Parts: sequence; C-alpha cells; structure tokens
Amino acid sequence: MQVGVFAKTFPGSEPTGVLAAVRDAGFAVTQFNLACAGLPSMPDAVPDAAIDTIGAAAKATGVGLVALSGTYNMAHPDSRIRQDGLRRLAVVIETAARLSIPLVTLCTGTRNAEDQWVHHPDNADPSAWADMAREMEKALQLAERHGVDLGIEPEQANIVTSAEDAMQLIGEMGSQRLRIVLDPANLFERANAEQARSIVAEAVERVAGHVSLAHAKDRFADGRFATAGQGVVDFPDFIARLKATGFDGPLVTHGLSAREAPGVARFLKELV
Repeated sequence: MQVGVFAKTFPGSEPTGVLAAVRDAGFAVTQFNLACAGLPSMPDAVPDAAIDTIGAAAKATGVGLVALSGTYNMAHPDSRIRQDGLRRLAVVIETAARLSIPLVTLCTGTRNAEDQWVHHPDNADPSAWADMAREMEKALQLAERHGVDLGIEPEQANIVTSAEDAMQLIGEMGSQRLRIVLDPANLFERANAEQARSIVAEAVERVAGHVSLAHAKDRFADGRFATAGQGVVDFPDFIARLKATGFDGPLVTHGLSAREAPGVARFLKELV
C-alpha cells in the first residue's frame, strides 16, 4: 500500500515544484489536479506542452500519479450544466490516458445548484439518481474508449451516500471500469469512535474487491472534518480491514495543510 496526498495540498501551479513538495513531505504518490499545472481543474483543453511538463515532473521527482481529479456535478438540476461537465470530463479522461494515470475520480453530484459538495433534499428523489446514472453511462463510454477507470466515492452530500449505493450503481452500470474511492470520514456525519469503527468496517466489507483508491481524512465526533489521526476514525482498524480484503492500492490523504503533511505521512506510513 503506497501512501499519498492530494497534490493541491501544496501551493503552486508548476508541476515540478508541486510534486517536489509532495515528495519532500514524505509521500510516494499523489492524486493530481490539473490546477497544479496552471489549468482549470476541469479544462476545455490540455495543451501538449502541459502533458509533457506533468509527465516530466513526475519522472524527475519520482512521485507516482495514481489518480486525476475529474469532478463535476453529475446530478446538477440543469441538464446544460451537466452536459458541459461531461464535455470537460472527456478532456480529463483523455489527459489521464496520455499520462498513464489509471483512475479519474468523480463526484456523483447533488441537486444543490451552487456547490457539488453540499446536500440537497431533492437528492433522495428518484429523478436525481436517474440523471446521475445517465451521466455515468456516458462517462463510462469515454473511460472504456481510453482505457481509464472511474472512481465514485460514497459521500453524505452526494447522490451516492453509502457503500450500498456505490455497489448498486456498479451493478446497474455493469462496467469493470467503475471503481470505488473509499474515504472513511465520508461514510458518516456524526459518530463516536465506536460507531465510526462499526460503520467503516461494514463499508469495507461491502465494497471488498471494488476499491481502487482509499482516502485518509478524519472527522471529529461533532461532524467537523479533521486531519487523519485527529478524529474518531480508527485508522489502524481501517487499514487492517482494507488489507484483509486484498486491497494493496494507494492510500491518499487530504483535508490537511501543507504544514501538517509530513506528520501525516509519518503517521500513515507507520500503519501500512
């Protein structure tokens, strides 16, 4: 299991500098974001020169690019906005393929028109799931064409809220390209340590064999997000359970400051 971090944890828009910061903080791999190359996270196009620069930076620093962020609101109430998001996702997927990045991470979306990470009561309406599923079908066609996997993450604010939802969507899509990104802190909102451990354990068992990437973020009991190791998530138990399922992929932390990054790298590396 390789320990990594979101590239956006570190400031800068020049890939070599950002990836050097990733390496110097003690991480072997990263989930990259095109903003770290001076582009929008979901751009209209990625110039050949940017592809070359990112690839050269990864080679020079020795940092593995294990995922590329490709999030847009797949359940936005305006179909025109969903269409534009899908168009940009196609650019991200092609970029991932050109850089040999195996996974593009997605957002299954929300009916909240202002923020794709904020819950909306209409998320529970069957039409929200239907719109998201139609987007996912189109995204998977792009992924199949380019030989890239797509990662969905159970997230309380989004349409796919749980491990059960994620497995339902995988079953509906019927594609080996649809994988799971599992973040223990996104599986609940408020819980004590015992409750969190139980929720996370059940989720790991439910999605066994379908996880391509694990995230390492934490929560306090009152629901606020926390740096890994500071909240109620039992990371030794989470990692042990992942290993027991045969998972040997990247464990990528986020939701932390650049200053905190070296300490979190040490914490996670001791566990894996």
